[in-house]
Amino acid sequence: MVARTGLYALLAANVAVVLYFFFAAGFASNTLIVLGRLTGLFGALLMAFQLLLVARLPWLDRRIGMDRLTSWHRWTGFSVLWALLAHAVFITFGYAESSSLDPVNQLIDLAETVEGVLRAVVALGIIIVIGVVSARFARRRLAYETWHFIHLYTYVAVVLAFTHQVAVGTSFTSSPVATAYWYGVWGVALASVFVGRLVLPLWRNQRHQLRVSAVVAESDNVVSVYVTGRDLDKLPARAGQFFLWRFLTKDRWWQANPFSLSAAPDGNQLRLTAKAAGAGSAGLRHLKVGTRVFAEGPYGAFTTMHRTRPEAVLIAGGVGVTPIRALLEELHGHAVVIYRVATDRDAVLYGELVELAHAKGAELHLVTGPPAPDKLAPAELARLVPDITDRDVFLCGPPPMMNALIGSLRELGVPKQQVHFERFSLAG
Repeated sequence: MVARTGLYALLAANVAVVLYFFFAAGFASNTLIVLGRLTGLFGALLMAFQLLLVARLPWLDRRIGMDRLTSWHRWTGFSVLWALLAHAVFITFGYAESSSLDPVNQLIDLAETVEGVLRAVVALGIIIVIGVVSARFARRRLAYETWHFIHLYTYVAVVLAFTHQVAVGTSFTSSPVATAYWYGVWGVALASVFVGRLVLPLWRNQRHQLRVSAVVAESDNVVSVYVTGRDLDKLPARAGQFFLWRFLTKDRWWQANPFSLSAAPDGNQLRLTAKAAGAGSAGLRHLKVGTRVFAEGPYGAFTTMHRTRPEAVLIAGGVGVTPIRALLEELHGHAVVIYRVATDRDAVLYGELVELAHAKGAELHLVTGPPAPDKLAPAELARLVPDITDRDVFLCGPPPMMNALIGSLRELGVPKQQVHFERFSLAG
């Protein structure tokens, strides 16, 4: 909550500073041009904020979680798109109003005669393409690697937009203080991405030298991969977190898949457990011992760091049991574990859960059956855990189950700050 409030406060403070410099720079006589300049400034600020959200800085990620940061990144991205579209439309129509040119020819004239405008047009075109492929209807039809490759062009758009702002930005050049402010904003944003997305992963992997030490089939379609390395006791990983894993074979090195730790880190090895849901996870069972591993992370706020109560409820669905099993290993205090699966055969790692529950004095409930009727409806949850409103609740499973459970917990009156979850698309 503190990190989230701090992030909001940081954005609000920068909005105030941008408005101050905007008013200090003076207004143009044309209202459309004034609106164009204002939307351009907000577009630039949101673009810098966007970079901060995707920088994967450990301090932010541990407190907010990559799934929430990714969600904010998505909505900020569309805000950037609309702000820059508005900037282009207002500026073009504003200059066309005071000239004899129509808007299309006015835009062409600006691109040909004003330094930096052509770069801005190219940047806007890139952002529009990225916005289109990020829309849900397109995202579902693209392979993750294709979508990610297109998304990398965002950095090209950022550089082009920044050079445009330097060349013609009235607010940017209005005073030395304003110039220093905007260089500072862009410098911090780009440095955050450089450190969080490049320097830190490279340094950690060079330090820890990760390799596959064992591959164990848990069932017909679920496999666990054990990873060892150097100085793993110094890797700041916690139960409930996940890594983006790359297994450096000739046919897999370019694939990065998010898998949770399925056992609490012990300083000697890491373990991930995955269900064969796609080509990436299905191929894990064919990994050879000794395969080099490049892991980005750890990521996620789904940890005991955010506990508010001494006792807990852990609810898992399907292979979402992996971070739940790791959390149970680390938790102190009484815990109730509820594991929801279609059939007994789908209960991956159930034997380990039984042993852990016995060792830690936890209650374990295996709930089986089809999705309907809902066997984790409010009345059933209250029966399994009568004091659920006095416990922290950790959830991980498929999105439909998660959404239903969050609604059930709200109906039961469980305070929002006691509910902790990681979306299955990142955790499983």
